[in-house]
Amino acid sequence: TTLTGFHFCTTAVIGLVSNATGYTTKKNVPLWELLWFSVVANTSITAMNLSLMLNSVGFYQISKLSMIPVVCFLEWLLNGKHYSNKVKMAVVVVVIGVGVCTVTDVKINAHGFLCACVAVLSTSLQQISIGSLQKKYSIGSFELLSQTAPIQALSLLLLGPFVDYFLTGKLLASYKISSAAFVSIPCLLKTKFDDFYGEKSDM
Repeated sequence: TTLTGFHFCTTAVIGLVSNATGYTTKKNVPLWELLWFSVVANTSITAMNLSLMLNSVGFYQISKLSMIPVVCFLEWLLNGKHYSNKVKMAVVVVVIGVGVCTVTDVKINAHGFLCACVAVLSTSLQQISIGSLQKKYSIGSFELLSQTAPIQALSLLLLGPFVDYFLTGKLLASYKISSAAFVSIPCLLKTKFDDFYGEKSDM
């Protein structure tokens, strides 16, 4: 969680440099909407990490796949969006597949299942919020990310050490940075960017 906060610090700096050099233009998005998005996004990150820690990799991947029908349902419920029969049939197949895999996965536990549910719901809301904000304010993915990154960075850095201690039972200061960990940080940062842009392209 704390590492993700550092990632967003880097993202925030890149966004500031981009705006200062004129590469991107900062558009006006109400602060309360940025705060709402940041809360949802941070919940998604924390819950996903916790789900991966408590569940098997297979169930973690299944839970991510289940976001497809959840996003469709929330889009219909919140925005009145309708889907073609082909899309509905595809979603039904996904739901059946997720159900079968969930039943046959013997490594499910109550805490892991609850975290997976929170992760799926918050991540689905995040994706819907991204599309809604981009459409409402005609803002690009990077412009939106550059505005939310400082809020996410500050909140994750403040809460991250406490969350990580609660999850691992170890203080952040006790972690010894190895050369392998230091080298892997840029790779993890790239993954965060790829995840963010990937979610945009789906919208």
